[in-house]
Amino acid sequence: MSIPSNPEDPSVVIVGAGFGGLCMAIQLKEAGFNRITLLEKGPDVGGTWRDNTYPGAACDVQSHFYSYSFEPKHDWSRKFGMQPEILDYMRFCAKKYDLLKHIRFNQEVRSASFDENRNQWQVETGSGEQLQCDILVTATGQLNQPAWPRIPGLSSFEGTLFHSARWDHDHSLEGKNVAVVGTGASAIQFVPEIVPQVQSLTLFQRSAAWVLPKPDRPFKKWEQTLFEKFPLWDRVYRTLIYWKNESRGLAFTRFNSLLSLFAWQAKRFARNQVRNPQKRRDLIPDYQIGCKRILISNDWYRAIDQQHVNLVTTGIERVVSNGVVTTDGALHKADTLILGTGFAASEFLSPMTITGLGGQTLNQAWADGAEAFKGITVSGFPNFFMLYGPNTNLAHNSIVFMLESQVRYVMSCVRALSKNPGAAMDVKPDRLRAFSINIQQRLTNSVWESGCHSWYLDKNGKNTINWPGFTFTYRRETQEHNPLDFRYLPSNPES
Repeated sequence: MSIPSNPEDPSVVIVGAGFGGLCMAIQLKEAGFNRITLLEKGPDVGGTWRDNTYPGAACDVQSHFYSYSFEPKHDWSRKFGMQPEILDYMRFCAKKYDLLKHIRFNQEVRSASFDENRNQWQVETGSGEQLQCDILVTATGQLNQPAWPRIPGLSSFEGTLFHSARWDHDHSLEGKNVAVVGTGASAIQFVPEIVPQVQSLTLFQRSAAWVLPKPDRPFKKWEQTLFEKFPLWDRVYRTLIYWKNESRGLAFTRFNSLLSLFAWQAKRFARNQVRNPQKRRDLIPDYQIGCKRILISNDWYRAIDQQHVNLVTTGIERVVSNGVVTTDGALHKADTLILGTGFAASEFLSPMTITGLGGQTLNQAWADGAEAFKGITVSGFPNFFMLYGPNTNLAHNSIVFMLESQVRYVMSCVRALSKNPGAAMDVKPDRLRAFSINIQQRLTNSVWESGCHSWYLDKNGKNTINWPGFTFTYRRETQEHNPLDFRYLPSNPES
């Protein structure tokens, strides 16, 4: 498939129709660029909010700030949005901005390669279809590939087995003996929901999580009316949320000692809600708070404290046909096994193969760890832009804010390319190198480098996930592209 030619309106292929992909497409259309194609591997928009339908799935960022700044929703039902409502919001945005005609569903991208003769990207989908475009934008997110644990014997389990990110809604948990592997952000939401249903629940915890109370509640009708009738108050409320969240960035990146206040609060929370002294001891982490993702929940501790919930901290040796065997030789019987083991967050763009100049793949360029200039562009891959790329994740604020910053930066590049039809822009290697060195230096004193093993670190122990600073700093740095950061490949007569 070839997108019709129009030199002043470069063709753009966007991979993914989650928050990032939709935002990119909306801003392109609003700016008058209409030659847009979104390739979405699933049957609907929504990304991680379409895929994660486990019981209790919700956001840990406040609703009014986990939404587009240009498309406020005044009638959020709760302070922290639940998965169905967030997905409905994304569907609403796709429909309102007339994006559905640009989206091709059930089209997973297999590979993309840069044609140096034409300064174009050749994109191939899993169905074998070929597309050509001037600009390639990936918006696949960091939480789209479930991480399956390497536990011997998983395939030998004769009961029902599934990952929490691919919840089996056809399987009833009523009266079942359930085993859950993992105590991360997903498990902390679905475990309290299923505890009342099951006969027994065995929870395998590799390391405890720091858990704080979630300041959540339903909005009252008068509050929703106030947001709708006085949009300025909606803006003020959103701004207050931003600065409240942003203030926590100081603790994560510069003054780690401030986190001790949160640790005290978490310990007090556990003491008040967990009666079983052994469980209470096992639920308090032995690493510095903030080194791994801090979780928020009001019912986690109460759920684990139930008598029919068994918290196991001994390592897993293997899975057998009727349960899980731990390293002490004990067999923990189960007829249902749920994997709450998170996502392969550091495997950016997997399983796609992206090939740039000289036949170099992105995996080759990232042999020592993923890195991108401002988390968006990579040397040797012209006219290729990533949303939610390396080192742009947050531990203290809304990723939607970061995505809007990235989209604005990409729009600046698109406008530049529209004025130079057929040309391509490639970030200079020295600019990328200097940026990456600076990022890693700034991460050195962060709490994420305090010694724990987390999903923020890749297989080499390099933090390729988090942004080591404030979001307003990132927004300033991505306000507009600097032409001096790029080398330009002129248009080719063959194009």
